[in-house]
Amino acid sequence: MAERLRAVKHRAEDPMAQTPPREEITPEPPETSGKPAKASAKAKPKKRGKAGKPDTTPTPEEVIRKRRRRCADAEDIASFFTKLVAMVIMLALLFGFAFGITPMENDDMAPRISAGDLLLYYRLADDWVNGDVMVFEKDGKQYVGRIVARGGDTVEVTDQATLVVNGSTVLENDIYYTTPKYDDGPAYPVTLAEDEFFILCDYREGARDSRYFGPVKAGEVKGKVITIIRRSDL
Repeated sequence: MAERLRAVKHRAEDPMAQTPPREEITPEPPETSGKPAKASAKAKPKKRGKAGKPDTTPTPEEVIRKRRRRCADAEDIASFFTKLVAMVIMLALLFGFAFGITPMENDDMAPRISAGDLLLYYRLADDWVNGDVMVFEKDGKQYVGRIVARGGDTVEVTDQATLVVNGSTVLENDIYYTTPKYDDGPAYPVTLAEDEFFILCDYREGARDSRYFGPVKAGEVKGKVITIIRRSDL
């Protein structure tokens, strides 16, 4: 017993005899085993509804956006119809008071205007000159013809099928037909009043114009032809 006490005392006094320090063990990282890391604690889990399905209830912001989009679409539709109505009213005013459109019903103005062509005419014309083409009515029927004489002129169609205005024979280079006189037409010479026109068609053979029913009064004129839309054979 005494020997053991001496041995313990000897080890306490001898520093070389002290117990060696323990080795520090660095912990190894856990194995991942191929599984994805768990989501961060900051990520919010998706809301789940009944039976584990995602909650599709729209948020207040989405509801507001949808309502704004519907309101914008409704405003666009209303704006379109407003513009359409305004355009229809404008066209009705234009073609009811300022302009008119009518088809050419026959070949009385051939070859420049053919049957089936559309004529756009201006209703408010007041600057008439010889050579203008006008749309007019006589006895409830519509006609188209060219002015050859105006108020104050004296007109005569001779037996030789020539046109004489104010004592001078009119040379019409663009007219390819003679101007025969009708047996049941007006008595020549004809002196026109201030509001009268003498109208002839370009196709002079058999066409109904002032040789048939006499001068055309200003009140019977519908308008001046300003353009022609040609008939299409398609």
